[in-house]
Amino acid sequence: MTTARPHILLACNTQVRDNYLPPAEIERLERFADWDWFPCEGGGIYDANTDPQAAAQLAARLANVDGLIVCHGAPTLTGPILDAAPRLCIVGELEGDRFASRIDLEAAWARNIRTVDTTNGSSYPVAEWALGLTLVAMRNAGALFRALISGQTQRQHDEVLKARGLLAGKRVGVIGGGHMGRRLIQLLRPFEGEIWVHDPYLPREMAEALGFVQTSLDNLFAHCDVVVCMAPLTPNTRGMIGARELGLLRPRAVFVNVSRGAVVDSAALIERLRAGDIFAGLDVFDPEPIPPDSEILQLPNVFLSPHIGWYSGDPHPHFFALMVDEFDRFFNGHETWFDLTRRSQANRQGNAPG
Repeated sequence: MTTARPHILLACNTQVRDNYLPPAEIERLERFADWDWFPCEGGGIYDANTDPQAAAQLAARLANVDGLIVCHGAPTLTGPILDAAPRLCIVGELEGDRFASRIDLEAAWARNIRTVDTTNGSSYPVAEWALGLTLVAMRNAGALFRALISGQTQRQHDEVLKARGLLAGKRVGVIGGGHMGRRLIQLLRPFEGEIWVHDPYLPREMAEALGFVQTSLDNLFAHCDVVVCMAPLTPNTRGMIGARELGLLRPRAVFVNVSRGAVVDSAALIERLRAGDIFAGLDVFDPEPIPPDSEILQLPNVFLSPHIGWYSGDPHPHFFALMVDEFDRFFNGHETWFDLTRRSQANRQGNAPG
């Protein structure tokens, strides 16, 4: 933390500068800091800018910078770049860089630079849509909607009676206890049911603090009325949910996936849904977009949406507001919330939790 008014630099491309920075959040940043923009074009959402000239130009701008925000277009913050920033004490990644391609974390930590990211800005809308898909699937609304638009406008009584019905009082299993999962837990509280969570990376004390049961994946599939997949796609989670896990679902159970389609074995999911005794709400599928001839489009006990959970309806994404929060906390001597640590990176990369 610095005692003087900090100077913050934002390194990103024009698209981020024009679309990611709500005027109100810029005004909020300017209440406690001075800031400037370093325009840089190159790389993509997940890839850093590899232009050596961009790296050199960024290094030349860092002598008096206390905080640095990077996003699309920025080069990787390597040791030599960080050495050109003697005052730098915090670096934040706005969006998309779950694997820190724009920050050499070890180099930053070796220089006692705090590292944070706000990629979770898209997690909160997804949690709402997970709840929405759960409610839809609990009423077998996929089958009922299909009947309506096919011209069968009389209520399909048998299809109604197949459904689980109320969410209130039911046991919901959440796969993944990150930002998205924790927001869903908040949203589920008014339904007064049990919440079970499977996530090997969660600290044990979190279950007591947030009031859920931390359990195994098998327990979650075998004993929950609803199973919601919110696990990130990593080498370890690809295909993690297959025929064996899906076979544990009880009749009339609901399965929801809002994370990534490839976490689930698509063929096994279709096979399990063919039995007709469970219901699904899917915002993601593997592959995407769903092939027009995929059987998943024809199964009546499935409600599908085309990967829209991230959409908030707001004119700007939420990443920058969260980053202003983080920098406000940091420069006022408080602890940051969204630190990039060895543990968080192990989680995202599918390595053993440490």
